[in-house]
Amino acid sequence: MLVDLHNPEKEEPPLESWLGLVVSLADGQHTLQQLLDYMTEHYAGKSPENLEQTIESVLGRLTETEVIKLADEAFSLPYYLSRSADKLNIDMAKQAMSDDGYHQG
Repeated sequence: MLVDLHNPEKEEPPLESWLGLVVSLADGQHTLQQLLDYMTEHYAGKSPENLEQTIESVLGRLTETEVIKLADEAFSLPYYLSRSADKLNIDMAKQAMSDDGYHQG
């Protein structure tokens, strides 16, 4: 789910399914191999020939635009990234983002 914390009632377009899946697994706890394994299982052993290249392309786009970041070790996400946007206290999320030095734009 995309959300504008400055206008949380504004309806944002849904994420493309591939991007949404990758973002949902970008929780600081899953590895790239786990993502690939999950997608392979999703196709019940009949995954497309270019599955790995497609995932690499999606990851490349998401890391280039800093939607996700890759890390060598597991870590806990901050409050504003660890919950679904509809479950966030928006004021608390804004404050936590400000405290972390996150500035959009």
